[in-house]
Formats: sequence, C-alpha cells, structure tokens
Amino acid sequence: MTLNEIQGGVCAARGFSANGIHCGIRKNKVKRDLALILAKVPCNTACVYTTNLVKGAPILVTREHVKDGIAQAVIVNSGNANTCNANGVEIAEEMCVLAARYTGVKAEDVVVASTGVIGQTLSIDPIAAGMQELSEGLSSSAEGSSAAAEAIMTTDLVRKEIAYSFMIGDTECRIGAIAKGVGMICPNMATMLMFITTDCAISAPMLQKAISEDVKDSMNMLSVDRDTSTNDTLCIMASGLAGNAPIEEEGGSFEIFQAALHAVTMAMCKKLAADGEGATHLIECRVHGAKSKRDARLAAKSVVNSNLVKAMIFGADANGGRVMCALGYSGADLDPQAIDVDFISAAGTLPAYRQGSAVAFSEEFAKRVLTEKEIVIDVRLNGGAEEATAWGCDLTYDYVKINGDYRT
Repeated sequence: MTLNEIQGGVCAARGFSANGIHCGIRKNKVKRDLALILAKVPCNTACVYTTNLVKGAPILVTREHVKDGIAQAVIVNSGNANTCNANGVEIAEEMCVLAARYTGVKAEDVVVASTGVIGQTLSIDPIAAGMQELSEGLSSSAEGSSAAAEAIMTTDLVRKEIAYSFMIGDTECRIGAIAKGVGMICPNMATMLMFITTDCAISAPMLQKAISEDVKDSMNMLSVDRDTSTNDTLCIMASGLAGNAPIEEEGGSFEIFQAALHAVTMAMCKKLAADGEGATHLIECRVHGAKSKRDARLAAKSVVNSNLVKAMIFGADANGGRVMCALGYSGADLDPQAIDVDFISAAGTLPAYRQGSAVAFSEEFAKRVLTEKEIVIDVRLNGGAEEATAWGCDLTYDYVKINGDYRT
C-alpha cells in the first residue's frame, strides 16, 4: 500500500470543514478555545474513551449520541474539562444544541468534548456568544483544520495535525486528524483528545473494530507522565464521499484502511510524546523477541513509563541499568540474562547491555548519542518472535513547574 502525506488535517477528507476561535473560556485572549468540525453528510462514527472511572461530562453525552454509530459534527472547548461539575451533563448537552442550531445538524448527531482544568464550573455563555463567529468561519481548507487544532490545545506548545491519501482499489481515499495532549497521558485508550476524519466508505461496526484494535499498538503505548486523564476521547468519522465500495467486512480493503489509520495514530503518538509537558527529548522504546504480544507491550510501556529512565534521558546519562530495572518489574515473562539493550539516535548506536550484563562504552560517545532530540531504546528480549513499540518523553524541571501552578 502507498501512503502519501498531504495537507489539510481534518479538512483533507472530502466533506469536512472546521474552525477554531477564542470565545472567552480562557482569560488569555490570544489563545483559541472553541473548535468545531462539521461534515456535509451524516457520518459513520466510532469512539474510544478514557478508562478512568472519573469521566468528563462530555464523554457521558457523546456515548449516548454515537450509540447509533452516526455523527455529523464535533464541538470542543479547551480551558475547562467540564469534569466533576454538578451541571456538567447539562452544559455538554447545551453545547450540542448550540452546534446543531448554527449548523443545521441534529443535536443528537453532535460529538462533544472538553479539556482543561478539572472541577471548575463551565459557563455556557461565552460558547453561545461565540457560535456565530465559529460557524460562519468554517472552512474546508487547511487553515480551518489548523484553527481547530489550535483551539483544542491546553499546555501543548505546537498544534498537531496530519493527513494521508491512499487507494482502495481504483479510488483515492483520504484520512486526517488533529489531536492535543501533552500531560495526563498514560491513557490505556487514546490520547487526551483526537479527532480523525476520512472520506473512505466504511461501516460503523468496521470503523469501531479498526480503531479499537489500532489503539492497542498506538495510543495505548503512549505515556508522558503515567496519569490517565478524565476526558480522553478519540473519535473517527467517515463521510464515505470518496466513493469506494463500502467496507463492511474484513478483507483486503479493510486491511488497507487499517494501515492508513495506523499511520495516522503512529504519527500522532510521536507528535504528542515529543511535545510532552516540559519535554526536551522524544523516547521510543522498541521491544523485539518477546514470548507474546502482551509481554512485548508490557516491557515497552514499562520503559517509557519509568521516571528514572525519563530522568536519565533528560540528563543524557547512559545508565542502561534503569532500562533493565524497568523491564524486570514490567510483568512481562522474560529472561533477564538474555536481554540486549542499545541506545540509538542520529549520532549512532550505543550498545549498553548484552545478555543481561553491562558492556563498556565511551562516555563521550554516549553523551553524543543521548543529546539528540529523538532517542530510541532498542530492547531485544531474545525469547520469542513478538514485538511492540512505545513512546514517551524525558522528565524535566519544567514538567514540575508547569503542573505546580496548572490551575492558577
């Protein structure tokens, strides 16, 4: 399958437009805080959500709205999570009603999401006041996607969007996404918020199957700080306007769609990890030779979750023992005396452990390898044929500074 990266984010797929504005939820008048994504037609839709038992009110509303597998619009605010609020569900429903009023879609076909401070009352007033500007500014251009991507950011430093084109038979299909989330990310679901659009014709059950399977090796393998957010939502909408033969069962076309979807989620994993709160390095842990897929995932996730590994990467201190330690308590079935570990970056490859024992290396070379922006921790368990990859970032002083006064 050939994938071509294209411009447009969530507006790359046929039938979608988007916008983002500042409506006044945030005190900072420069930052956008309200986003809208609209489809020309009702879309087959699938979602996955946080596993946290404490869930934002928008998730409760969205779950009900997509029970029938159909949605046509997404409304999102940043600056306030609308979580642990007595009137949270009422506010989330009102957001859907407002989106419906200004777009002409049904309120029950609106997906709603919020991100920001937990336990802070969210007023509907600034959202209502901003809806006309938001809806009138909807655009199917790349600028529309970028505006929406900016509006869902909280402590993110850069907006996150991606799009690809791919072929189903003789038909060109497109898939694009925007996402946010640089803190409270160890989701066992998805990232904090991600919205994916595609013009591929695919049924809602197959869409749900694709995304539920995909997150096991993409978003579930992402960790910034081992905290699971209350508002994690991943929504994928398919307009079907590409005109391909509808995908209604497993087979070649479904596998092509899965591959395109995975390219999107993999790219987003790297963008999200690289922009982790206070991060200066992207960490990618590749585990090979595990006895089972579960073991591979456990081992890789344990390494990127380790605060000691994260601090080691921040300090460019090639202490491979911290990797071995994280592997040992991961819960994976492995033989410690069979493990090989390398640190890899644009500066070269540094062998750190062989058959469970440390190997001598040049400290000067090690510093060069670990000073690069992107660091791969390559682990070979040498016990089987399964593999997995996880993504994370280093732990810096700035992470504590950001979260020490996040609310105030």
